[in-house]
Amino acid sequence: MHPLTVVRSSLELRPDPRRLITKSYLPGGVIEGESRVARLIGRILALPDDEAEVTLAGLRSSFGERHSDLDDIFMRAFSAVAHAVPGMHRLSGDMRQLIGAYFVHEYSLEASALTNPSIVAAPDQSGVAQGSLRVIVSLRSVGDGHLSSIEFRTGLVGMAGDIELEAALRPIRGDRRSPVFDKRVFKTKLDEMGVADQFTVRALARLSDRFTMAELDEALADLAALEMASEGVQHTSHLLHWLASSNYEVTFPDDSNLSQRVLFPDSPTESRGMEDARFVRFVDTDGSVTYLATYTAYDGLTILPQLIETTDFRTFRIATINGKAATNKGIAFFPRRVNGRYVALARGDGEGNQVMWSDHLRFWYDAERIQTPTSPWELMQIGNAGSPIETDAGWLVVTHGVGPMRRYALGAILLDIDDPGRVIGHLRQPLLVPDETERDGYVPNVVYSCGSLVHAGRLVIAYGASDTSTKFASLAVDSLLDRLARAR
Repeated sequence: MHPLTVVRSSLELRPDPRRLITKSYLPGGVIEGESRVARLIGRILALPDDEAEVTLAGLRSSFGERHSDLDDIFMRAFSAVAHAVPGMHRLSGDMRQLIGAYFVHEYSLEASALTNPSIVAAPDQSGVAQGSLRVIVSLRSVGDGHLSSIEFRTGLVGMAGDIELEAALRPIRGDRRSPVFDKRVFKTKLDEMGVADQFTVRALARLSDRFTMAELDEALADLAALEMASEGVQHTSHLLHWLASSNYEVTFPDDSNLSQRVLFPDSPTESRGMEDARFVRFVDTDGSVTYLATYTAYDGLTILPQLIETTDFRTFRIATINGKAATNKGIAFFPRRVNGRYVALARGDGEGNQVMWSDHLRFWYDAERIQTPTSPWELMQIGNAGSPIETDAGWLVVTHGVGPMRRYALGAILLDIDDPGRVIGHLRQPLLVPDETERDGYVPNVVYSCGSLVHAGRLVIAYGASDTSTKFASLAVDSLLDRLARAR
């Protein structure tokens, strides 16, 4: 059987170490009974006025072109240590900024990689030439210390599957705020985590059916004081706060460009990275459209699947995904309900593809295995490579498989349109394997995707090359469906 004709685009997104944000830096430790933060502040305050003035002027000259809001960055950094500054209210604005400059540093979002993309149709298609589709590409950017963030690019896909992306603008971080919590949902997740002691019961009893982070903190502080803050109480209190901190919203300015918006790790569960977002344009039964994504939150020890919801890619709601079926990487939502229920692909056993069903987007308990590795190129493990795509022939799923030498390749399966738990086609040979230009990188011999789309009869695959860069390929979707139909 002749191989399918897959056309690789010449477009490649490579990591750009010049894409910078700033992060706080607080030196830890105590020397001679005094914190290093306090000792450093003392040394800054002891600088002669002329030396402090020259130092701040030099910083503005050296870093002003790299950060348009440099003065605000310095002031925010100062606010984080203001409690340790003697005579704070007597300080000039310049001295506050100079102090702040010592407690912040640049961070390169893409120092190591820009990879593992997904691609969806953009919410706004106004002004797009006939035959083209405006798209949004999500990307995993990997910086120093293997810390992953989520970035975005916008562009157009043409009739032939060709793709052009707009140049990326200077990155920014959004404003983070805590949501209002639903006590029932919060308690369900605590039960799942095994946090059900008397301290938890008393803490929840102090809260309304809907509560804020401030109200939770107040309840925990009051109870801890009453119960003498034993080690067990401190541990439970930490877990309650940890869970609440894992649910938040991020909003970006109206006038910001999508390529500027960065979802940077901002909760305890993702302190070591936000990995492999799988975005899908979800259309509900009432016709409303929400963009959903799952990603893997990593804290250095454990992974946790998290949910992103947005309608405009300006405000993002982040929440935990709950339930015994949602415990592994690589969950991908179907783009609509099936038989009235939410459906998702997963790999709960770490080895084969599963389908999950639920009546609630954030709670997943039911799963069934639909595919195990059978072909040599995928014998180690298989998984989805993004959300299923609805076609007249069934649900088209691009998959990934891991074979000998841990080489990752992309394949495809076809699921029954009314019963997604039934595989009706399985591509026996890989669809895409690393070519000689894609074998070398951060993780060699890998092609990996978090999402594809169909436009003008072409399946457009966005994929990562050896965990380093992002590339694109396309093929005629009818040819692929025909091949899958013959591989039932």
